Amino acid sequence: MAGPWFVSLDGVDGVGKSTQARQLGRWLVERGHDVVACRDPGSTPLGEAIRELLLRRGPLAIDRRSEMLLYMAARAQLVDEIIRPALAAGKTVVSDRYLLANVAYQGHAGGLDVDAVWDVGRVATGGIMPALTLLLDMDSRGAATRRTGAPDRMESQGHEYLERVRQGFLLEARRRPDDIIVIDASRDLQAVQSSIRAAVERVLGGG
Repeated sequence: MAGPWFVSLDGVDGVGKSTQARQLGRWLVERGHDVVACRDPGSTPLGEAIRELLLRRGPLAIDRRSEMLLYMAARAQLVDEIIRPALAAGKTVVSDRYLLANVAYQGHAGGLDVDAVWDVGRVATGGIMPALTLLLDMDSRGAATRRTGAPDRMESQGHEYLERVRQGFLLEARRRPDDIIVIDASRDLQAVQSSIRAAVERVLGGG
């Protein structure tokens, strides 16, 4: 499996993407990759500060456009500080969420113009996009039952909103079938991981 590669995992909250990203990273290491794992937003001091601001429940009102731009600022820092240098050094990047999340959450579900979100994202990322995005999909109500702890600000916006998020993800997967692979996340952890590994091998090449 030649590299460097940039792979992201996405989906509605509760589908298990963080666990699956960690397992994928370990598997890639076993196959000889030098893996850099990150989360979006986060993984840099600025990104973690913005993450706390965005996800903490409280009285602070954040408009959808402001929300989207805060995510973009965190992502720009993530690209400049972690992702771009890692790829330049020949490393493989596995990211827990990336630009597709904004397209689904603030675009399709939040009412912002979807193409405009993609355009802002291209500026924020400097054109650095995943070679493959793995969309972990399951019913949003079922995903909600998997979450532990109190819901964060995004998770607490209601089932109808989260279902719009899910449908937005699936619509983008239909629009971009070469870039986004849908994985049935309703199965047990190992079955999902097996499908992820198969997709990575199929799309990024064996080795």
